[in-house]
Amino acid sequence: MSETTQLPPVELDGPLTVERLVAVARDGAEVRFSEAAEKRLADAREHVDALAAGTVPTYGVSTGFGALATRHIPPESRAALQRSLIRSHAAGAGAAVETEVVRAMMLLRLRTLATGHTGVRPETALTLAALINAGITPVVHEFGSLGCSGDLAPLAAIALALMGEGEVTDSAGNVVAAAEALHAKGIKPVTLAEKEGLALTNGTDGMLGMLALAINDLRQLLDVADITAAMSVEALLGTDRVFADDLQALRPHPGQARSARRMAAALAGSEIVASHRGPDCNRVQDAYSLRCAPQVHGAARDTLAHAELVAEREMASAIDNPVVLADGRLESNGNFHGAPVAYVLDFLAIPVADVASMAERRTDRMLDVARSHGLPAFLAADPGVDSGHMIAQYTQAGIVSELKRLAMPASVDSIPSSAMQEDHVSMGWSAARKLRRAVDGLATVLAIEYLTAARALDLRAPLRPGPATAAALSLLRTEVDGPGPDRHLAPEIAAAAELVRSGELLRAVTPHLAQGSELP
Repeated sequence: MSETTQLPPVELDGPLTVERLVAVARDGAEVRFSEAAEKRLADAREHVDALAAGTVPTYGVSTGFGALATRHIPPESRAALQRSLIRSHAAGAGAAVETEVVRAMMLLRLRTLATGHTGVRPETALTLAALINAGITPVVHEFGSLGCSGDLAPLAAIALALMGEGEVTDSAGNVVAAAEALHAKGIKPVTLAEKEGLALTNGTDGMLGMLALAINDLRQLLDVADITAAMSVEALLGTDRVFADDLQALRPHPGQARSARRMAAALAGSEIVASHRGPDCNRVQDAYSLRCAPQVHGAARDTLAHAELVAEREMASAIDNPVVLADGRLESNGNFHGAPVAYVLDFLAIPVADVASMAERRTDRMLDVARSHGLPAFLAADPGVDSGHMIAQYTQAGIVSELKRLAMPASVDSIPSSAMQEDHVSMGWSAARKLRRAVDGLATVLAIEYLTAARALDLRAPLRPGPATAAALSLLRTEVDGPGPDRHLAPEIAAAAELVRSGELLRAVTPHLAQGSELP
């Protein structure tokens, strides 16, 4: 998270977007409630207070929880009930999850609170917002959520910090006691009232936050994949004719059309492509990993578009149980079930693995003297003495193999809990955790293709690449030297990966893409 970036605050009134979530989760933007949202909070709380004062037991207000929902709790024990709920549910284990994930969870829980359907007091919601704005991030552990009823243990860890208990990471990055961090920022811990324990823990915010962050990253990585694939096509003396608009129109998938147009634009003006375009070229068809790149990248884009639709709907939802309705009724429901989010988290892991697999095949082709059309074995300076990029491809292969395992769905693995009250769960949190690993792996695989294709393009001199791919090559050469005797490759892979992840590669290439390469 950047501490220096000054961004406009994100106002909690209405649906969130991926961009606004990223601004808070990664870039340190502050949050605030609109006046309308604060009024909704106050109005809903009046309904909860009325139910709390009544004689009829109401789930979440005057009863126990889950399998203990049949026990009526007297008023004098209800503060203890809320405190006990949070303490017992903050039962996570394993490594702490990333700061950006926790901030995304906090933001998404606040957004649901702002709908006025949860019944929390305005001061409770405002205190949670104050934690975000102060850069206080509760320590949330990796294991503990089954994705139903929401991400319970992770959200309970956040609520625990709101109470001034547990551990947090402060704005300086130090892990300290929550009470100490809140005191240092002048934030008074909250004593939870009726209904608030459930309202703070009953949501899909963890899995949804990770979905939104993955969507943001995959938008960029799929654009990168088009560029690295174009560089490989060029380096392997492939043709750009298969990317023509009229061929793509025969199969009108929008993602495919966009990727094909971007690849054609990246190859425009290439002396290397032009050098083998004449009638004397004896190449009939390129390998699938070159010729079919728009079909695979495009299918990934269309899958991502579906995931964006689901995320958009979920970020417009009020996820809690029970919920406060406009007429004052408090009704139980099943909206906390994570299936809609879990399915697309699992779905996205499939094209991530496949796009990476295709990139690895292109890389391997550039290293194989029998298939690279004149390039030296493994792109080595002195094959036999030097190994070139041989083991970089091993690294790609190892990651791709891992990505295939990560593409196995988590959401089919329901496991019952809470004395069979919660007898079917989504495992959406687990699906989200593995997708984060998969997205990171894809970035590294594409970085190795970028590194390898750039070296291959250098070896095609004196023929020059097109303006777009030349820009990608020039950017890499500011961090990594060109062909030569073997060097320590791990730092070069890391440097290429940083250019991919940071967006620098796309910023360098985009001005050189032919006009019209982007589709709406």
